[in-house]
Amino acid sequence: MRPARGTGLPVPGAQGYNTLHDDSSEDAMKVSARNQLSGRITKIVKGATTSHVSIDIGGKVITASITNEAVDDLGLRVGEAATAIIKASDVMVGV
Repeated sequence: MRPARGTGLPVPGAQGYNTLHDDSSEDAMKVSARNQLSGRITKIVKGATTSHVSIDIGGKVITASITNEAVDDLGLRVGEAATAIIKASDVMVGV
């Protein structure tokens, strides 16, 4: 495994596409995002339409905003393993 750029954390997969499941599995999903951070869901806060899903990545927590429908469709539960997939074209800073 190689570290995600700038994080020093290992990322599953090799060059090009990364897989989120065992490569030998027929249901392995391939994604082009190289920044994949695996951890455990620590908190899910549902709002009117959007949920905030917090994932502990080796002592650091990253939070994703996704639809409530996506939380239900994925069957996300606190304590389960999850992977944060980061694909961004911009990084913005505000003060």
